[in-house]
Amino acid sequence: MIRKLLKKIPSPFGRPAHRRTTPAIIPPSQHALQRRQISRNAVTVVERLQQAGYQAFAVGGCVRDLLLEMDPKDYDVATSATPEQVRATFRNCRLIGRRFKLAHVYFGREIIEVATFRAGHADDDEGDLGREQSLQSESGRLLRDNVYGTLEQDAQRRDFTINALYYDVCTGNIHDYANGLQDIRNARVRLIGDPVQRYQEDPVRMLRAVRFAAKLDFEIEPHSAAPIAELAELLYDIPAARLFDEVLKLLLNGQGERTFDLLLEYDLFAPLFPDTDDAIEDNPGYTLKLVRQALRNTDDRIHQGRPVTPAFLFAALLWPALPQRTRELEEQGIPLIPAQQQATHELLAEQCRHTAIPKRFSIPLREIWDMQPRLERRNGRRADQMLEHPRFRAAYDFLLLREEAGEDTGGLGQWWTRYQDVGADERRRMIQQLSSRDPAGKRGRPRRKRKPQGGSDN
Repeated sequence: MIRKLLKKIPSPFGRPAHRRTTPAIIPPSQHALQRRQISRNAVTVVERLQQAGYQAFAVGGCVRDLLLEMDPKDYDVATSATPEQVRATFRNCRLIGRRFKLAHVYFGREIIEVATFRAGHADDDEGDLGREQSLQSESGRLLRDNVYGTLEQDAQRRDFTINALYYDVCTGNIHDYANGLQDIRNARVRLIGDPVQRYQEDPVRMLRAVRFAAKLDFEIEPHSAAPIAELAELLYDIPAARLFDEVLKLLLNGQGERTFDLLLEYDLFAPLFPDTDDAIEDNPGYTLKLVRQALRNTDDRIHQGRPVTPAFLFAALLWPALPQRTRELEEQGIPLIPAQQQATHELLAEQCRHTAIPKRFSIPLREIWDMQPRLERRNGRRADQMLEHPRFRAAYDFLLLREEAGEDTGGLGQWWTRYQDVGADERRRMIQQLSSRDPAGKRGRPRRKRKPQGGSDN
């Protein structure tokens, strides 16, 4: 299906980004980036590599973010030196990676990542330091891209123009091969090269385009945006573990709600969360409200510097797909809690085929879900036992989230909010009042009558 789809899409789909074999050299007087803004350790790495006779630049996201007056998450350096040459230059260096070696230069807790210039797959025969040739799948995806190259080739191999800016800390010049500085000024995300070909080489670039647009409050340039919806199915071929890492970057960057809306707009959400996408079609009001509220809460916590856990967010993303599975099992005669546990197992197994969720997150996710029906059972000592459960707070917050999305729980969230705030005597009264309304202590579940022992009804 995907291969047939690719043949129908014209290439080029739209106007590619302008390519240069020589860069525009932008002097310090024409941009706002200053050497003192760069990490001192990154400056040290660039200077020492240049003193050793190699080309070296600060590159990529750190240059982009500083030009936007944002704090870079980390600093990357691109150089003409091979990884072995970088290691020979720095005693505090380790080489990592098997497909393509990178050098990590350690300065206490800060790591400066140093990458050798690479050539694109179309430039294999031109690379001065070519190693293994690139390989592509039938759909056009790059399976191996391990070719050293020149600075010019490295710039054209990068995905977006805004990530292809090279800053020379010694001269203050920015080397711009693809009008990246202009795209930053115009607030747009634009691919370098033909969009269809670049997305076929690596479909994750579609997710990266959305992530940068949301994070930077940019628009995806029309020619770069045009083929995304039609090529979205290519994501089904991407390993589930890699997509999990991408989802974390997408939804835990402080702009999760905006990212979610863009994923829906470009049909990229379904390959990541197919069951939730089905739930959006079946019950859009509830599902969209719950997911957006969860993402909004996560964004707020990130902006406040408070911790967030992927387990809670994934619990919210997948929860709308759970009730239908649970009801189907209940209709087969399975009690509520076992039915939900079996539905949870099936849903997570299916999800992990698309976006692999590690056990360190799937286990607490299961516990949050398992506690939802148990929050209804409050008679006797059960309520106090629930308060002592290590996942109670997460389960309680999740209950409130469900109510915010419009789910009717019969005032369960309000009850638990009050129960946590009052003293021991008031808690006993609350349990007694609950038992007087419902002898079984279960909301909406009448006590089963026992059949008389012995004799007959006649």
